[in-house]
Amino acid sequence: MLCLREANMEDLEQEYVFITNTPANENGFTNPHAGCSREEFEQKILPGYIDAARGVGLREGRVPQTQLFLWDDGQIVGLFRIRHYLTEALASGAGHIGYGIGKAFRGRGYASAGLRLTIQKAWDIIREDEIYMSVSRDNPASLRVQMKNGAYIHHEDELEFYTRIKRQTENLMNTVNDL
Repeated sequence: MLCLREANMEDLEQEYVFITNTPANENGFTNPHAGCSREEFEQKILPGYIDAARGVGLREGRVPQTQLFLWDDGQIVGLFRIRHYLTEALASGAGHIGYGIGKAFRGRGYASAGLRLTIQKAWDIIREDEIYMSVSRDNPASLRVQMKNGAYIHHEDELEFYTRIKRQTENLMNTVNDL
């Protein structure tokens, strides 16, 4: 069964494997902890994820961020991040949600399903009336994932598309899903 689980100490081993096997930067999804040691992950990185979700120990200019691992049949297939509110830099850049799917699991619908679950959770967290996201222009698959989940292209530049999902879109999606 597909589900999202917040970063936690109980799932440390699987989380560590996923994080260390995810490239540092791929298709615009950044992972500054790629290749970290097991000890560093357990002692510093994972507790940092947990604290960041609660807004504890944030560096200057950072906002609370929840790390959500996407699980299917006992294995992690992706990582989704929800930034709880926007700074000026986030509003003009990465936005509220970022995500990456493990290379072995791409093309199977995990990004679409995971983003749908993340959007549902985001509406309980974010302050704004729209969810902001961005996607690299050279990643049309991710743009399709966002559009499939109710996003529209708000604007673009030479490197990125900047998408938005209106709060009422989420309500309409739930109504359609309930039929």
